Amino acid sequence: MTIPKDGQDHGEALALFRYGLIADLLHLEAGQERAAALRAKAAQGYEIPGTSRRRVAAETLRDWLSAYRRGGFEALKPRARKDLGQVRALPQEVADRLCALKEENPFFSVEMVINKARQEKQVPESQALARATVHRLLSRHGLMARPSQEPTSKDRRRFAFDKPNELWMSDVMHGPRVLDEDDGRRRERTYLIALLDDATRVVPFAAFARSENVAAFLPVFERALHRRGLPKRLYVDNGAAYRSRHLSLVCAKLGVTLIHARPYQPQGKGKLERWFRTVRMQLLPTLLEADTKSLTALNRRLWAWIEDEYHDTPHRGLDGLCPLDAWGASAGDIELPLGDLSELFLFEEKRKVQKDRTVSLHGIAYEVDASLVGETVTLRYDPARQARGVAVHFQGRLIETAKPVNTYANCFVRRNHATKILDTDSPPAAPQQGLNLRDIDQVDF
Repeated sequence: MTIPKDGQDHGEALALFRYGLIADLLHLEAGQERAAALRAKAAQGYEIPGTSRRRVAAETLRDWLSAYRRGGFEALKPRARKDLGQVRALPQEVADRLCALKEENPFFSVEMVINKARQEKQVPESQALARATVHRLLSRHGLMARPSQEPTSKDRRRFAFDKPNELWMSDVMHGPRVLDEDDGRRRERTYLIALLDDATRVVPFAAFARSENVAAFLPVFERALHRRGLPKRLYVDNGAAYRSRHLSLVCAKLGVTLIHARPYQPQGKGKLERWFRTVRMQLLPTLLEADTKSLTALNRRLWAWIEDEYHDTPHRGLDGLCPLDAWGASAGDIELPLGDLSELFLFEEKRKVQKDRTVSLHGIAYEVDASLVGETVTLRYDPARQARGVAVHFQGRLIETAKPVNTYANCFVRRNHATKILDTDSPPAAPQQGLNLRDIDQVDF
């Protein structure tokens, strides 16, 4: 079976761009606030992948919102239109204005929306506005659901969100030095990577690491999801770890809105900065020499303090409640992540297979099937377990798990002059043992 040619990254790049525009709108209900946000986004200019256009219409943003709610991140990838060659019932500017009117006035009926549009003279007199056509338009964008009329008793004086997992915030703090595992005498810097729930002050997960890059942050984020469920928003700063494409992709696939703080304005993460101050005042001064002998020992001491002391201590910002009590009082609607998260958090890199059927990743050479020579493959891997092998994907399919090249073992593998096309439906044949003298010119020493 011949493997098809590898596709381009345009679809994924465009989907990430679309998600970036709608991410902060996902948790806004239809109304004047969302209508104003859509108008503001439509008025701005953007660098849109694959096109010279710089504007995105508000109706297009509504389409993307609706598509994401139906099918997640994959639904944002471009696909061929189903109405090619057909005349659209309403011009885009007319449809956009009708949707905006309905969002600004949620209690308007279809007839009232049409009459209002006519009164404002935003619709040409020659343009027909059939009630059924307008109803389909508004329904397609989820604007026909009757808004709730129940009064709200939410008290937002103390924090912006009043339920767990509405917002997590994350940042990094410099930690104590620990012994180098290889040297045993030299001490290395550590960084405390932490996540904090805005409403309850619960720490979903935190850990000391030897770096503050995205490879160190993602395992902390994954453990937090397993422990405390799925947040709606993740509020971070503008560090390299939080600006990485891989983190944006993970959040998009999870449906988490990734929000970056404005540069030089740390006040938005004041609660997390206050927690870091608590760590420096209550935990770090009590560390023993045994706690800094290794990263494992330091993290064990950290979690003993979080679970036994911090989570069970009354918090002034919670009206005297402990963080765990505040979590338990309103954690009935926690959404748990579905499926295996380990696959979602794997890193991805594209590499071209060299003539010696190898690909190089971070200084390690891996051997792949000979039929892939000259092709561009996607390598999916866990940075902490990269030496165990990487998954090789081609045209969206898993082909094999590539292992690091064993140059000594290759001395005893018989070379075949004619390479067969890889058949992914059949198991690979066992290599023939023994070096043929006729192949001696093909062996690298």
